Amino acid sequence: MIMRTDLYQGHDYYNMDELLTEEHKLIRDTARAWVKQEVSPIIEDAAERCEFPKHLLPGLGEIGAFGPYIPEEYGGAGLDQIAYGLIMQELERCDSGLRSTASVQSSLVMYPIWKYGSEEQKQKFLPKLATGEWIGCFGLTEPDHGSNPGGMVTSYKEDGDDIILNGAKMWISNAPFAQCAVVWAKNEEGRIHGVIVERGMEGFSTPTMKGKWSLRASDTGELIFDNVRVPKANILPGRSGLGAPLSCLDSARYGIAWGAIGAALDCYDVGLRYAKERTQFGRPIAGFQLQQKKLAEAITEITKAQLLTHRLGVLRNEGRATSAQISMAKRNNVDMAIHIAREMRQILGGMGIMNEYPIMRHMANLESVITYEGTHDIHLLITGLDITGENAFK
Repeated sequence: MIMRTDLYQGHDYYNMDELLTEEHKLIRDTARAWVKQEVSPIIEDAAERCEFPKHLLPGLGEIGAFGPYIPEEYGGAGLDQIAYGLIMQELERCDSGLRSTASVQSSLVMYPIWKYGSEEQKQKFLPKLATGEWIGCFGLTEPDHGSNPGGMVTSYKEDGDDIILNGAKMWISNAPFAQCAVVWAKNEEGRIHGVIVERGMEGFSTPTMKGKWSLRASDTGELIFDNVRVPKANILPGRSGLGAPLSCLDSARYGIAWGAIGAALDCYDVGLRYAKERTQFGRPIAGFQLQQKKLAEAITEITKAQLLTHRLGVLRNEGRATSAQISMAKRNNVDMAIHIAREMRQILGGMGIMNEYPIMRHMANLESVITYEGTHDIHLLITGLDITGENAFK
């Protein structure tokens, strides 16, 4: 088993900590310490085995990684959006798949139940999801409908006090071991609704997707619905239409914007330390101009992303952040992180591809992150629509 000592200490070139409250810093440092002790030593092994380490789920609940902004009455910590972002940053600093598990649970399962669920649904599901006793997943993407979710074919018909659900969802994080799924499907009139499907319902299966070269420490699967009978009481009553799942994606994309900074920080941290220690031509390679260029540009881009994302967090706290602003941050930060991962890999030379270091794993993971929750190109068009008023999607 591969065991790696986590030497990360953090990088704050523009004194961003001065913008944080003492509670923010305590939450971040608690998450960082837990990651270093519980996850970093085993993450390379989990990635090589292509298996999510499920024993971590209670610990994720304990550090508040599941629905940190959910009110305390439903089992959450009642924290603000910056606290949520900082936790996502610390998780993805270790691994994008780890952050994905928490991000899906928080923003794509707990968020819609909290925002659009009945009081009975909130009381039934949220406390168990907050502790990690239950894990959920989010069913929107289909085999033939990714960037165009409105074209979904998953649908249901009413039958007395139940509905009969048919269809399939694909690329679903947490699906293989989730106890429940928030599934988006069309009713007989073609209107999209959220439905909570529970494991054990006849006709509901969650096969694991095999063969991933990315997010290998995250379990990904399908959701198959073959005449699944679901009580009407499991339909989210608070909102319908495509805007409902898209609002959940806003929350998830916001978490990704923070998380990608974590991945970039880890790659930069490794690259900087290696450049100071690795000697060639009689001196540390950190003394050569081209290596300094890579490192200086990396910390510059990280700092810009930190400023962008903190401001976005303030806007989220005030209820003023727009979907387009969130898209910009997600797109910018993931692109930034994947570029830094590639540059830092070059600093390490051949060692950069070895599992002794995390950079190659980050690189592979970020290739998924740049695609999911809205592709790099789709987010560009969202910004284009926002600034021009012209819709390039159709």
